[in-house]
Amino acid sequence: MANIARLAVDEGADERPRGVNEVTRTVTVRSERLPRRAFRIFVELEGMYRNVVEQLVLHAVNNNITKFTRLRAERYREVRSLYPQLPSHYVYTACQDAAERAHSFLKLKRMGRARKPYPEVRSVSIWLDDHLWRAEGLTSVSLATHRGRVRISVELNRHFLRYVNRGWRLASEAKVKLDHRERRLVLYLTFRKEINEYKPKSYITVDVNEDAEAVLIDGLVYLFETGLSRVTLGYYYRRKSVQEKYDRAYGPGSRPARRVLRRLSSNERLLKREIRWKLAALIVREAAKRQAAIVLEGLGKDRAKGMI
Repeated sequence: MANIARLAVDEGADERPRGVNEVTRTVTVRSERLPRRAFRIFVELEGMYRNVVEQLVLHAVNNNITKFTRLRAERYREVRSLYPQLPSHYVYTACQDAAERAHSFLKLKRMGRARKPYPEVRSVSIWLDDHLWRAEGLTSVSLATHRGRVRISVELNRHFLRYVNRGWRLASEAKVKLDHRERRLVLYLTFRKEINEYKPKSYITVDVNEDAEAVLIDGLVYLFETGLSRVTLGYYYRRKSVQEKYDRAYGPGSRPARRVLRRLSSNERLLKREIRWKLAALIVREAAKRQAAIVLEGLGKDRAKGMI
């Protein structure tokens, strides 16, 4: 089994030879349940990071800043003076986080789709660079905090081991989110791999429909039934039943009803995504065997991307 400590961090990405592209995948791993004292350190870290991001987002929106470098140049010294106990690279990653949020919000504002004058920082994932975290073998990572480095053990899963054992390299960037209910950390690790492009020798055409996809491979048409309309209809009736039940018990728009409806919507979205990904993986494997290109309908960039 490959060791995560040997997975080199990418450097010199621009020096890759022509015809070689890089793909990335994000893998989620969870830490073991942390003692209360150790978890309290990360709660404090999350609070400081949230405050920094909120201040930076406000400044970026007020000054129409969407570039990380400009935001860091204007606010780094002030933020460091406010939080001297915080490792300096958290200011760097917070600037990246805030610049991305500000860019998205200002784009929505120009389109007239922003509902509020400033974006709300509701959910926070702490951005990490190679100075703030490092892997220590396969089963633990070390994180820099305002109280020194803290080592935590992680629970491996098949998804993680699949990328490790297939030669993917662990990137320097990562994100961590707190699971307050379970007293765990959720780590979002990025893997990278270089792939070689090939000139297509043939073509595989795909016709995407709601309930099925028609694929032309080697002159034969294969019809893959997805059943997405049944999934949509099933969850529609489930949501309708839940809404009627909770409206009778608690009144329209109650919090328990919203909680259940959010969970149903999330389950529906995950199920549909799983079906699409499995079908896409099947088609891509067949295309790779034949060194073929995949051709879709001309439905526009965003539409095709969503279908893929």
